[in-house]
Amino acid sequence: MFHSFHGFHLVEAYHEARHLRKYHPSNFTVKVAKIAFVLFVMLLLWNMPSEWFGIKNLTVVQQRIIAIFAFATLMWILEVVSSWATSVAIIGLMLLFTSDSGLKWMCNPDEVGQLLSYKAVMATFADPVIMLFIGGFILAIAATKTGLDAQLAKVLLKPFGTKSENVLLGFLLITGLFSMFVSNTATAAMMLTFLTPVFRQLPPEGKGRISLALSIPVAANLGGMGTPIGTPPNTIALKYLNDPEGLNMGLGFGQWMLFMLPLVLLLLLIGWRLLLWMFPFTQKTIELKIDGGIKSGWHSKVVIVTFFVTVALWLLDTVTGINSYTVALVPFVVFALTGVINKRDLEEINWSVIWMVAGGFALGYGLNASGLAANAVESIPFGQFSPLLILLLSGLICYGLSNFISNSATAALLMPILAFVCGAMGDTLAPIGGTSTVLIGIAIAASSAMVLPISTPPNALAYATNLVQQKDMSKIGLIMGIISMGLGYGLLYFIGTMHLI
Repeated sequence: MFHSFHGFHLVEAYHEARHLRKYHPSNFTVKVAKIAFVLFVMLLLWNMPSEWFGIKNLTVVQQRIIAIFAFATLMWILEVVSSWATSVAIIGLMLLFTSDSGLKWMCNPDEVGQLLSYKAVMATFADPVIMLFIGGFILAIAATKTGLDAQLAKVLLKPFGTKSENVLLGFLLITGLFSMFVSNTATAAMMLTFLTPVFRQLPPEGKGRISLALSIPVAANLGGMGTPIGTPPNTIALKYLNDPEGLNMGLGFGQWMLFMLPLVLLLLLIGWRLLLWMFPFTQKTIELKIDGGIKSGWHSKVVIVTFFVTVALWLLDTVTGINSYTVALVPFVVFALTGVINKRDLEEINWSVIWMVAGGFALGYGLNASGLAANAVESIPFGQFSPLLILLLSGLICYGLSNFISNSATAALLMPILAFVCGAMGDTLAPIGGTSTVLIGIAIAASSAMVLPISTPPNALAYATNLVQQKDMSKIGLIMGIISMGLGYGLLYFIGTMHLI
Protein backbone atom coordinates (compact mmCIF):
# COMPACT_ATOMS: atom_id res chain seq x y z
CA MET A 1 0.00 0.00 0.00
CA PHE A 2 1.12 3.61 -0.69
CA HIS A 3 4.14 2.73 -2.84
CA SER A 4 4.43 6.40 -3.81
CA PHE A 5 4.28 8.01 -0.37
CA HIS A 6 7.18 9.25 1.74
CA GLY A 7 8.62 6.50 3.89
CA PHE A 8 7.20 3.48 2.05
CA HIS A 9 10.56 1.72 2.46
CA LEU A 10 10.05 1.79 6.25
CA VAL A 11 6.64 0.12 5.97
CA GLU A 12 7.99 -2.47 3.52
CA ALA A 13 10.88 -3.32 5.85
CA TYR A 14 8.47 -3.59 8.79
CA HIS A 15 6.18 -6.01 6.95
CA GLU A 16 9.11 -8.13 5.76
CA ALA A 17 10.50 -8.39 9.28
CA ARG A 18 7.07 -9.29 10.66
CA HIS A 19 6.58 -11.93 7.96
CA LEU A 20 9.99 -13.49 8.67
CA ARG A 21 9.27 -13.57 12.40
CA LYS A 22 5.91 -15.28 11.92
CA TYR A 23 6.81 -17.71 9.14
CA HIS A 24 10.43 -18.57 9.88
CA PRO A 25 11.09 -22.33 9.38
CA SER A 26 12.05 -22.66 13.04
CA ASN A 27 8.48 -21.70 13.96
CA PHE A 28 6.93 -24.50 11.89
CA THR A 29 6.40 -26.91 14.79
CA VAL A 30 4.85 -24.19 16.95
CA LYS A 31 2.55 -23.17 14.11
CA VAL A 32 1.37 -26.76 13.55
CA ALA A 33 0.67 -27.09 17.29
CA LYS A 34 -1.37 -23.86 17.23
CA ILE A 35 -3.41 -25.02 14.23
CA ALA A 36 -4.07 -28.39 15.89
CA PHE A 37 -5.23 -26.65 19.08
CA VAL A 38 -7.55 -24.28 17.20
CA LEU A 39 -9.11 -27.12 15.19
CA PHE A 40 -9.53 -29.24 18.33
CA VAL A 41 -11.40 -26.47 20.17
CA MET A 42 -13.52 -25.66 17.13
CA LEU A 43 -14.51 -29.29 16.47
CA LEU A 44 -15.19 -29.86 20.16
CA LEU A 45 -17.63 -26.92 20.28
CA TRP A 46 -19.09 -27.96 16.90
CA ASN A 47 -19.93 -31.51 18.04
CA MET A 48 -20.51 -31.37 21.81
CA PRO A 49 -24.12 -31.84 23.13
CA SER A 50 -26.04 -28.58 22.77
CA GLU A 51 -27.36 -28.70 26.35
CA TRP A 52 -23.82 -28.25 27.64
CA PHE A 53 -23.84 -24.63 26.49
CA GLY A 54 -26.61 -23.64 28.90
CA ILE A 55 -28.44 -21.64 26.22
CA LYS A 56 -32.13 -22.35 25.72
CA ASN A 57 -33.37 -23.54 22.32
CA LEU A 58 -29.85 -23.67 20.87
CA THR A 59 -30.02 -24.81 17.25
CA VAL A 60 -27.31 -26.63 15.28
CA VAL A 61 -26.64 -23.49 13.21
CA GLN A 62 -26.22 -21.42 16.36
CA GLN A 63 -23.84 -24.01 17.80
CA ARG A 64 -21.78 -23.90 14.61
CA ILE A 65 -21.58 -20.11 14.87
CA ILE A 66 -20.26 -20.46 18.43
CA ALA A 67 -17.59 -22.83 17.10
CA ILE A 68 -16.71 -20.45 14.26
CA PHE A 69 -16.51 -17.56 16.74
CA ALA A 70 -14.09 -19.59 18.89
CA PHE A 71 -12.08 -20.40 15.76
CA ALA A 72 -11.85 -16.67 14.90
CA THR A 73 -10.89 -15.71 18.45
CA LEU A 74 -8.06 -18.23 18.71
CA MET A 75 -6.78 -17.64 15.18
CA TRP A 76 -6.60 -13.89 15.79
CA ILE A 77 -5.06 -14.15 19.26
CA LEU A 78 -2.51 -16.82 18.34
CA GLU A 79 -1.80 -15.16 14.96
CA VAL A 80 -1.66 -18.51 13.18
CA VAL A 81 -2.18 -16.71 9.86
CA SER A 82 -2.69 -13.07 8.90
CA SER A 83 -5.78 -11.42 10.40
CA TRP A 84 -7.39 -10.87 7.00
CA ALA A 85 -6.92 -14.56 6.12
CA THR A 86 -8.81 -15.54 9.27
CA SER A 87 -11.65 -13.21 8.26
CA VAL A 88 -11.86 -14.80 4.81
CA ALA A 89 -12.03 -18.22 6.51
CA ILE A 90 -14.85 -16.98 8.79
CA ILE A 91 -16.95 -15.87 5.81
CA GLY A 92 -16.21 -19.12 3.97
CA LEU A 93 -17.17 -21.32 6.94
CA MET A 94 -20.39 -19.38 7.51
CA LEU A 95 -21.38 -19.66 3.85
CA LEU A 96 -20.65 -23.40 3.67
CA PHE A 97 -22.12 -24.54 6.97
CA THR A 98 -24.64 -21.98 8.23
CA SER A 99 -26.22 -20.34 5.17
CA ASP A 100 -29.03 -21.12 2.72
CA SER A 101 -26.36 -21.71 0.11
CA GLY A 102 -24.40 -24.19 2.21
CA LEU A 103 -23.78 -27.90 1.80
CA LYS A 104 -27.14 -29.62 1.26
CA TRP A 105 -26.58 -32.51 3.64
CA MET A 106 -25.43 -30.14 6.41
CA CYS A 107 -27.79 -27.22 5.88
CA ASN A 108 -31.31 -28.63 5.97
CA PRO A 109 -33.31 -26.00 7.89
CA ASP A 110 -35.67 -28.66 9.25
CA GLU A 111 -32.75 -30.33 10.98
CA VAL A 112 -30.31 -27.53 11.82
CA GLY A 113 -32.61 -24.56 12.43
CA GLN A 114 -32.87 -21.12 10.82
CA LEU A 115 -30.17 -20.58 8.20
CA LEU A 116 -28.36 -17.35 7.43
CA SER A 117 -28.91 -15.58 4.14
CA TYR A 118 -25.86 -16.13 1.93
CA LYS A 119 -26.51 -12.74 0.32
CA ALA A 120 -26.39 -11.04 3.70
CA VAL A 121 -23.18 -12.83 4.67
CA MET A 122 -21.54 -11.72 1.42
CA ALA A 123 -22.97 -8.22 1.82
CA THR A 124 -20.79 -7.68 4.91
CA PHE A 125 -18.01 -6.87 2.44
CA ALA A 126 -20.16 -4.08 1.00
CA ASP A 127 -21.40 -2.72 4.33
CA PRO A 128 -21.67 1.11 4.36
CA VAL A 129 -18.83 1.15 6.87
CA ILE A 130 -16.60 -0.55 4.29
CA MET A 131 -17.40 2.31 1.92
CA LEU A 132 -16.24 4.71 4.62
CA PHE A 133 -12.92 2.85 4.79
CA ILE A 134 -12.52 2.92 1.01
CA GLY A 135 -13.29 6.65 0.87
CA GLY A 136 -10.62 7.30 3.49
CA PHE A 137 -8.06 5.21 1.62
CA ILE A 138 -8.84 6.97 -1.67
CA LEU A 139 -8.34 10.40 -0.08
CA ALA A 140 -5.01 9.29 1.38
CA ILE A 141 -3.80 7.83 -1.93
CA ALA A 142 -4.74 10.99 -3.84
CA ALA A 143 -3.05 13.24 -1.25
CA THR A 144 0.12 11.17 -1.44
CA LYS A 145 0.10 10.94 -5.25
CA THR A 146 -0.13 14.71 -5.69
CA GLY A 147 2.24 15.57 -2.83
CA LEU A 148 -0.49 17.26 -0.81
CA ASP A 149 0.57 15.38 2.34
CA ALA A 150 4.18 16.65 2.18
CA GLN A 151 3.03 20.17 1.36
CA LEU A 152 0.63 20.19 4.29
CA ALA A 153 3.38 18.94 6.59
CA LYS A 154 5.72 21.74 5.44
CA VAL A 155 3.09 24.45 5.80
CA LEU A 156 1.71 23.23 9.13
CA LEU A 157 5.11 22.68 10.77
CA LYS A 158 6.51 26.07 9.76
CA PRO A 159 4.69 28.10 12.49
CA PHE A 160 6.38 26.03 15.21
CA GLY A 161 9.73 27.67 14.46
CA THR A 162 13.13 26.24 15.39
CA LYS A 163 12.93 25.89 19.18
CA SER A 164 13.39 22.19 19.93
CA GLU A 165 10.42 21.75 22.26
CA ASN A 166 8.14 23.58 19.81
CA VAL A 167 9.32 21.41 16.93
CA LEU A 168 8.43 18.37 19.06
CA LEU A 169 4.95 19.83 19.65
CA GLY A 170 4.61 20.46 15.93
CA PHE A 171 5.40 16.84 15.05
CA LEU A 172 2.95 15.60 17.69
CA LEU A 173 0.09 17.79 16.51
CA ILE A 174 0.66 17.31 12.76
CA THR A 175 1.10 13.54 13.10
CA GLY A 176 -2.08 13.40 15.19
CA LEU A 177 -3.95 15.48 12.59
CA PHE A 178 -2.78 13.34 9.65
CA SER A 179 -3.66 10.07 11.42
CA MET A 180 -7.26 11.23 11.72
CA PHE A 181 -7.64 10.90 7.95
CA VAL A 182 -4.72 8.73 6.79
CA SER A 183 -3.59 5.26 7.90
CA ASN A 184 -1.54 5.62 11.09
CA THR A 185 1.10 3.35 9.51
CA ALA A 186 1.43 5.65 6.50
CA THR A 187 1.44 8.73 8.70
CA ALA A 188 4.14 7.36 11.01
CA ALA A 189 6.38 6.33 8.11
CA MET A 190 6.02 9.70 6.42
CA MET A 191 6.72 11.73 9.56
CA LEU A 192 9.69 9.54 10.55
CA THR A 193 11.12 10.15 7.08
CA PHE A 194 10.78 13.91 7.61
CA LEU A 195 12.59 13.49 10.94
CA THR A 196 15.62 11.69 9.49
CA PRO A 197 17.60 14.91 8.74
CA VAL A 198 16.57 16.27 12.14
CA PHE A 199 18.07 13.26 13.94
CA ARG A 200 21.44 14.03 12.33
CA GLN A 201 21.44 17.52 13.83
CA LEU A 202 20.91 16.36 17.41
CA PRO A 203 23.80 15.18 19.60
CA PRO A 204 23.82 11.36 20.02
CA GLU A 205 24.39 11.64 23.77
CA GLY A 206 21.18 13.67 24.28
CA LYS A 207 17.65 12.37 24.68
CA GLY A 208 16.05 14.70 22.15
CA ARG A 209 16.29 12.02 19.43
CA ILE A 210 14.34 9.60 21.62
CA SER A 211 11.72 12.24 22.34
CA LEU A 212 11.17 13.00 18.64
CA ALA A 213 11.17 9.33 17.60
CA LEU A 214 8.59 8.43 20.27
CA SER A 215 6.41 11.43 19.45
CA ILE A 216 5.43 9.85 16.13
CA PRO A 217 3.87 6.58 17.40
CA VAL A 218 2.29 8.35 20.39
CA ALA A 219 0.63 10.93 18.12
CA ALA A 220 -0.27 8.44 15.38
CA ASN A 221 -1.95 6.06 17.84
CA LEU A 222 -3.84 8.75 19.75
CA GLY A 223 -4.69 10.90 16.73
CA GLY A 224 -6.71 8.11 15.15
CA MET A 225 -9.34 8.51 17.88
CA GLY A 226 -10.31 11.91 16.52
CA THR A 227 -12.47 10.78 13.58
CA PRO A 228 -14.57 7.71 12.72
CA ILE A 229 -12.14 6.87 9.89
CA GLY A 230 -8.99 7.43 11.95
CA THR A 231 -8.65 3.79 12.93
CA PRO A 232 -10.70 0.61 12.22
CA PRO A 233 -11.99 0.18 15.83
CA ASN A 234 -13.68 3.61 15.57
CA THR A 235 -15.48 2.64 12.38
CA ILE A 236 -16.50 -0.74 13.82
CA ALA A 237 -17.95 1.01 16.88
CA LEU A 238 -19.85 3.43 14.62
CA LYS A 239 -21.37 0.50 12.71
CA TYR A 240 -22.86 -1.09 15.84
CA LEU A 241 -23.96 2.23 17.34
CA ASN A 242 -25.76 3.25 14.13
CA ASP A 243 -27.11 -0.14 13.04
CA PRO A 244 -30.81 0.49 12.12
CA GLU A 245 -31.70 -3.00 13.34
CA GLY A 246 -29.73 -2.55 16.53
CA LEU A 247 -28.92 0.51 18.63
CA ASN A 248 -29.75 2.99 15.82
CA MET A 249 -28.16 5.97 17.60
CA GLY A 250 -27.54 7.97 14.42
CA LEU A 251 -24.11 9.16 15.57
CA GLY A 252 -22.61 11.35 12.83
CA PHE A 253 -19.05 12.10 11.74
CA GLY A 254 -19.29 15.66 13.02
CA GLN A 255 -20.70 14.56 16.38
CA TRP A 256 -17.83 12.12 16.84
CA MET A 257 -15.26 14.83 16.14
CA LEU A 258 -17.03 17.38 18.32
CA PHE A 259 -16.28 15.31 21.42
CA MET A 260 -13.23 13.27 20.44
CA LEU A 261 -11.10 16.00 18.83
CA PRO A 262 -10.71 18.00 22.09
CA LEU A 263 -9.77 14.75 23.85
CA VAL A 264 -7.08 14.02 21.25
CA LEU A 265 -5.67 17.56 21.47
CA LEU A 266 -5.51 17.35 25.27
CA LEU A 267 -3.78 13.96 25.12
CA LEU A 268 -1.24 15.22 22.59
CA LEU A 269 -0.41 18.19 24.84
CA ILE A 270 -0.01 15.84 27.82
CA GLY A 271 2.19 13.59 25.68
CA TRP A 272 4.30 16.61 24.72
CA ARG A 273 4.97 17.59 28.33
CA LEU A 274 5.68 13.97 29.33
CA LEU A 275 8.16 13.46 26.50
CA LEU A 276 9.97 16.69 27.40
CA TRP A 277 10.12 15.64 31.04
CA MET A 278 11.27 12.06 30.37
CA PHE A 279 13.54 12.72 27.39
CA PRO A 280 14.65 16.39 27.50
CA PHE A 281 16.51 18.12 24.67
CA THR A 282 20.11 19.23 25.23
CA GLN A 283 20.11 21.20 21.96
CA LYS A 284 17.75 24.13 22.14
CA THR A 285 17.15 24.75 18.42
CA ILE A 286 16.52 22.58 15.35
CA GLU A 287 16.66 23.60 11.71
CA LEU A 288 13.73 21.86 10.04
CA LYS A 289 13.89 21.06 6.35
CA ILE A 290 11.25 18.95 4.57
CA ASP A 291 11.82 17.91 1.00
CA GLY A 292 9.00 17.46 -1.47
CA GLY A 293 5.80 19.36 -1.99
CA ILE A 294 2.66 19.53 -4.02
CA LYS A 295 2.97 18.77 -7.71
CA SER A 296 1.93 21.34 -10.25
CA GLY A 297 -1.08 20.68 -12.46
CA TRP A 298 -4.85 20.69 -12.30
CA HIS A 299 -4.98 17.24 -10.67
CA SER A 300 -3.49 18.74 -7.52
CA LYS A 301 -6.13 21.48 -7.50
CA VAL A 302 -8.88 18.84 -7.85
CA VAL A 303 -7.44 16.93 -4.89
CA ILE A 304 -7.18 20.02 -2.67
CA VAL A 305 -10.76 21.15 -3.37
CA THR A 306 -12.20 17.64 -3.06
CA PHE A 307 -10.29 16.94 0.14
CA PHE A 308 -11.64 19.99 1.93
CA VAL A 309 -15.17 19.61 0.50
CA THR A 310 -15.26 15.99 1.69
CA VAL A 311 -14.11 16.91 5.19
CA ALA A 312 -16.68 19.75 5.29
CA LEU A 313 -19.46 17.37 4.22
CA TRP A 314 -18.40 14.92 6.91
CA LEU A 315 -18.49 17.61 9.56
CA LEU A 316 -21.86 18.99 8.38
CA ASP A 317 -23.62 15.64 7.91
CA THR A 318 -26.47 16.63 10.25
CA VAL A 319 -26.99 19.86 8.24
CA THR A 320 -26.81 18.40 4.73
CA GLY A 321 -28.59 15.14 5.53
CA ILE A 322 -25.86 13.18 3.68
CA ASN A 323 -24.46 10.53 5.99
CA SER A 324 -20.72 9.92 6.30
CA TYR A 325 -20.91 6.67 4.31
CA THR A 326 -22.33 8.41 1.24
CA VAL A 327 -19.89 11.30 1.58
CA ALA A 328 -17.02 8.78 1.51
CA LEU A 329 -17.88 7.96 -2.11
CA VAL A 330 -17.68 11.61 -3.23
CA PRO A 331 -13.86 11.68 -3.53
CA PHE A 332 -13.93 8.25 -5.17
CA VAL A 333 -16.32 9.49 -7.86
CA VAL A 334 -14.49 12.80 -8.44
CA PHE A 335 -11.00 11.26 -8.55
CA ALA A 336 -12.10 8.42 -10.83
CA LEU A 337 -13.85 10.72 -13.33
CA THR A 338 -11.01 13.26 -13.41
CA GLY A 339 -8.26 10.65 -13.71
CA VAL A 340 -6.62 11.60 -10.41
CA ILE A 341 -6.64 7.89 -9.53
CA ASN A 342 -6.43 4.99 -11.96
CA LYS A 343 -6.81 1.23 -11.79
CA ARG A 344 -3.24 0.83 -10.52
CA ASP A 345 -3.94 3.20 -7.65
CA LEU A 346 -6.82 0.96 -6.56
CA GLU A 347 -4.25 -1.75 -5.87
CA GLU A 348 -2.84 0.47 -3.12
CA ILE A 349 -6.06 0.33 -1.09
CA ASN A 350 -5.41 -1.63 2.08
CA TRP A 351 -7.71 -4.52 1.17
CA SER A 352 -6.39 -6.65 4.02
CA VAL A 353 -7.92 -4.25 6.56
CA ILE A 354 -11.22 -4.28 4.66
CA TRP A 355 -11.35 -8.08 4.63
CA MET A 356 -10.39 -8.10 8.32
CA VAL A 357 -13.30 -5.83 9.21
CA ALA A 358 -15.74 -7.65 6.91
CA GLY A 359 -15.03 -10.92 8.73
CA GLY A 360 -15.87 -9.26 12.05
CA PHE A 361 -19.10 -7.91 10.58
CA ALA A 362 -19.98 -11.41 9.33
CA LEU A 363 -19.56 -12.73 12.87
CA GLY A 364 -21.85 -10.02 14.20
CA TYR A 365 -24.44 -10.77 11.53
CA GLY A 366 -24.29 -14.48 12.37
CA LEU A 367 -24.81 -13.86 16.08
CA ASN A 368 -27.93 -11.80 15.46
CA ALA A 369 -29.54 -13.31 12.33
CA SER A 370 -29.25 -16.89 13.58
CA GLY A 371 -31.12 -15.99 16.76
CA LEU A 372 -28.08 -16.89 18.90
CA ALA A 373 -27.91 -13.42 20.46
CA ALA A 374 -31.63 -13.49 21.34
CA ASN A 375 -31.32 -16.97 22.86
CA ALA A 376 -28.29 -15.94 24.87
CA VAL A 377 -30.14 -12.86 26.16
CA GLU A 378 -33.01 -15.06 27.34
CA SER A 379 -30.71 -17.61 28.97
CA ILE A 380 -28.15 -15.32 30.61
CA PRO A 381 -29.35 -12.66 33.10
CA PHE A 382 -27.40 -9.75 31.62
CA GLY A 383 -29.69 -7.31 33.37
CA GLN A 384 -28.22 -8.41 36.69
CA PHE A 385 -24.64 -7.72 35.64
CA SER A 386 -22.82 -4.77 37.15
CA PRO A 387 -22.52 -2.04 34.48
CA LEU A 388 -19.25 -0.88 36.01
CA LEU A 389 -17.88 -4.42 35.83
CA ILE A 390 -18.85 -4.71 32.15
CA LEU A 391 -17.18 -1.36 31.44
CA LEU A 392 -13.95 -2.17 33.27
CA LEU A 393 -13.64 -5.73 31.99
CA SER A 394 -14.35 -4.84 28.37
CA GLY A 395 -11.85 -1.97 28.45
CA LEU A 396 -9.10 -3.98 30.15
CA ILE A 397 -9.57 -7.01 27.89
CA CYS A 398 -9.45 -4.80 24.79
CA TYR A 399 -6.40 -2.94 26.06
CA GLY A 400 -4.60 -6.15 26.96
CA LEU A 401 -5.32 -7.91 23.66
CA SER A 402 -4.58 -4.83 21.53
CA ASN A 403 -1.06 -4.67 22.94
CA PHE A 404 -0.34 -8.09 21.46
CA ILE A 405 -2.63 -8.52 18.43
CA SER A 406 -4.22 -6.27 15.82
CA ASN A 407 -6.53 -3.69 17.42
CA SER A 408 -8.88 -4.24 14.47
CA ALA A 409 -9.13 -7.94 15.30
CA THR A 410 -9.70 -7.14 18.96
CA ALA A 411 -12.51 -4.72 18.14
CA ALA A 412 -14.04 -7.14 15.62
CA LEU A 413 -14.21 -9.80 18.34
CA LEU A 414 -15.50 -7.67 21.19
CA MET A 415 -17.92 -5.25 19.47
CA PRO A 416 -20.61 -7.76 18.35
CA ILE A 417 -20.61 -9.47 21.75
CA LEU A 418 -20.83 -6.20 23.67
CA ALA A 419 -23.46 -4.81 21.30
CA PHE A 420 -25.98 -7.52 22.18
CA VAL A 421 -24.88 -7.67 25.85
CA CYS A 422 -25.46 -3.91 26.18
CA GLY A 423 -28.75 -4.21 24.31
CA ALA A 424 -29.88 -6.86 26.77
CA MET A 425 -28.84 -4.76 29.77
CA GLY A 426 -30.96 -1.81 28.59
CA ASP A 427 -31.36 0.96 31.14
CA THR A 428 -29.04 -0.86 33.55
CA LEU A 429 -26.16 0.87 31.77
CA ALA A 430 -27.55 4.37 32.43
CA PRO A 431 -25.32 4.94 35.52
CA ILE A 432 -22.18 4.68 33.36
CA GLY A 433 -23.52 6.69 30.41
CA GLY A 434 -25.20 3.98 28.35
CA THR A 435 -24.12 1.65 25.56
CA SER A 436 -22.06 4.31 23.78
CA THR A 437 -19.69 4.46 26.78
CA VAL A 438 -18.93 0.76 26.43
CA LEU A 439 -18.60 0.55 22.64
CA ILE A 440 -16.71 3.80 22.03
CA GLY A 441 -14.68 2.89 25.10
CA ILE A 442 -13.47 -0.19 23.23
CA ALA A 443 -12.26 2.05 20.39
CA ILE A 444 -10.43 4.27 22.90
CA ALA A 445 -8.87 1.27 24.66
CA ALA A 446 -7.69 -0.15 21.32
CA SER A 447 -5.98 3.13 20.37
CA SER A 448 -4.47 3.47 23.85
CA ALA A 449 -2.59 0.17 23.57
CA MET A 450 0.98 1.12 22.63
CA VAL A 451 3.26 -0.48 25.20
CA LEU A 452 5.33 -2.78 22.97
CA PRO A 453 7.03 -2.44 19.58
CA ILE A 454 4.60 -5.11 18.30
CA SER A 455 1.52 -3.32 19.68
CA THR A 456 1.02 -1.10 16.61
CA PRO A 457 2.79 -0.54 13.27
CA PRO A 458 3.78 3.05 14.28
CA ASN A 459 5.48 1.63 17.38
CA ALA A 460 7.36 -0.93 15.27
CA LEU A 461 8.45 1.74 12.78
CA ALA A 462 9.76 4.02 15.55
CA TYR A 463 11.55 1.10 17.21
CA ALA A 464 13.17 0.23 13.87
CA THR A 465 14.99 3.60 13.86
CA ASN A 466 17.27 2.12 16.57
CA LEU A 467 16.90 5.35 18.51
CA VAL A 468 14.35 3.91 20.92
CA GLN A 469 14.78 1.16 23.49
CA GLN A 470 11.83 -1.06 24.37
CA LYS A 471 11.89 0.10 28.00
CA ASP A 472 11.50 3.74 26.86
CA MET A 473 8.60 2.85 24.57
CA SER A 474 6.93 0.77 27.28
CA LYS A 475 7.29 3.56 29.82
CA ILE A 476 5.70 6.32 27.74
CA GLY A 477 3.23 3.87 26.18
CA LEU A 478 1.95 2.64 29.53
CA ILE A 479 1.66 6.12 31.05
CA MET A 480 -0.10 7.58 28.00
CA GLY A 481 -2.36 4.50 27.75
CA ILE A 482 -3.54 4.90 31.34
CA ILE A 483 -4.10 8.64 30.90
CA SER A 484 -5.88 8.12 27.57
CA MET A 485 -8.27 5.51 28.95
CA GLY A 486 -8.90 7.50 32.12
CA LEU A 487 -9.72 10.74 30.30
CA GLY A 488 -11.51 8.94 27.47
CA TYR A 489 -13.83 6.95 29.68
CA GLY A 490 -14.41 10.04 31.83
CA LEU A 491 -15.45 11.99 28.72
CA LEU A 492 -17.77 9.18 27.56
CA TYR A 493 -19.36 8.96 31.01
CA PHE A 494 -20.01 12.72 30.98
CA ILE A 495 -21.45 12.64 27.45
CA GLY A 496 -23.67 9.66 28.23
CA THR A 497 -25.03 10.87 31.56
CA MET A 498 -25.71 14.32 30.10
CA HIS A 499 -27.48 12.66 27.10
CA LEU A 500 -25.38 14.67 24.62
CA ILE A 501 -25.52 11.84 22.05
